[in-house]
Amino acid sequence: MSDSPPPIAAVQTTNLSREFGDMKALSNLTLTVQRGDLFGFIGSNGAGKTTTLRILATFLTPTSGKAEVLGYDVVRDADRVRHLIGYMPDFFGVYKEMEVTEYLDFFGACYKIPSAQRDKTVADVLELVGLTEKKGFLIGALSRGMQQRLGLARVLIHDPQLLLLDEPASGLDPRARIEMMAILQELQRMGKTIIISSHILSELQTLCNRCAIIERGQLIYSGPIRGVEAGVTEGRSFWVRAGCPPATARELLLARTETRQIEIKEDRLKVFVEDPRIDGSYIAETLVGAGVRLLELREDEIGLEEVFLRVTEGATQ
Repeated sequence: MSDSPPPIAAVQTTNLSREFGDMKALSNLTLTVQRGDLFGFIGSNGAGKTTTLRILATFLTPTSGKAEVLGYDVVRDADRVRHLIGYMPDFFGVYKEMEVTEYLDFFGACYKIPSAQRDKTVADVLELVGLTEKKGFLIGALSRGMQQRLGLARVLIHDPQLLLLDEPASGLDPRARIEMMAILQELQRMGKTIIISSHILSELQTLCNRCAIIERGQLIYSGPIRGVEAGVTEGRSFWVRAGCPPATARELLLARTETRQIEIKEDRLKVFVEDPRIDGSYIAETLVGAGVRLLELREDEIGLEEVFLRVTEGATQ
């Protein structure tokens, strides 16, 4: 029995580059997004996020390199790609004098959805984004958050497999952002692959399963969201509080070869280990074995925002 071929990635770019005159917006970007990912695309303004998304959406052609969406080349098979994706730019035009249902019906017609089917399709996407009660409203009467949800409904009208969302929570208040993120999680559960660029890094950390960090057109990290810290930091660190003077606990732990460095922070220790495979069990073993009561032991986890600042330090100066 022959081995089955590997599944086709949702997005695959190879040495993707884009230049605007003398400015290089993308430089040899090689990136993979698997089907079903809710993928965070992170970078400063001007890092190359929007350029990448516009290439994937077939609005820009690369200067060199290659990009494929679900196995189709974005240049050679552009028409096919457009039916597989839904692209929502940071700022998109809305016809403020149109009603919500008219707006969606118009785009349904653009995608050649039969008129007999469009009413149900429009109703379904409005329910999905929580705008059913606003279907008869003029778009100009909607709040910013509702207009963003309407923009998401528009890109869902033809049931695309891949969503490319450029800052979908931009300008939203906290409640509207939470509602938008909940909708994206539901779309992922429905089997959609989603690439979302955002500066709201704390939300991406809880929302996405994988991410990429890009700066000045170059890829800095790509992989699991939970592995981003290991990709840019050395070793591991643990917070420790013991039932003895901190200096005593420090002396006990420095005697272990696993310990690289210890800092005393008031009544706690921050213990650094070189090998990322080492967990905190040796700390508990050492202290308890010496008759010291262990009051706290937890790994120090840095947030996505701090990781981003570390890996891009100096790059935007």
